[in-house]
Amino acid sequence: MKERILGLVPDAEFQENKQFLTFIIPPAKMHELAVTLKTDSTLAFDYLFCLSGVDMVKYLEVVYHIESTIHGHQLVLKARTADRENGALDTVCDIWRTAELHEREVYDLMGIRFTNHPDLRRFFLEEGWVGHPLRKDYTDAVNIVEL
Repeated sequence: MKERILGLVPDAEFQENKQFLTFIIPPAKMHELAVTLKTDSTLAFDYLFCLSGVDMVKYLEVVYHIESTIHGHQLVLKARTADRENGALDTVCDIWRTAELHEREVYDLMGIRFTNHPDLRRFFLEEGWVGHPLRKDYTDAVNIVEL
């Protein structure tokens, strides 16, 4: 599987991980790779079971956990935003429907926009909310919580 992914995206970066094969994918190639991973019958990654946003201080990252229910294999893909303040990645909800609400949650709490998402709007917070509470640089003057 490792060689297959690196063959599809030669500039992907493989990360050692004891549980999942993990790759960092250039953002511009993420959508195209996702289409191939789902539609190629030898791969058949038909299920996105987790999508989450991570604030790595210098950049924002989206982590995709996918599985082939046909072949029984799993994979983790990561894509980093080029711009921390106006981070954006292409949506994958046209490939895996489960991504639609996950992407709305990441947008709401992390501020990462998903290009071509059919309904990108706040999911938990009210429309007038300022900021993104899961970012490490977020401050809330009203509900002061510090670790």
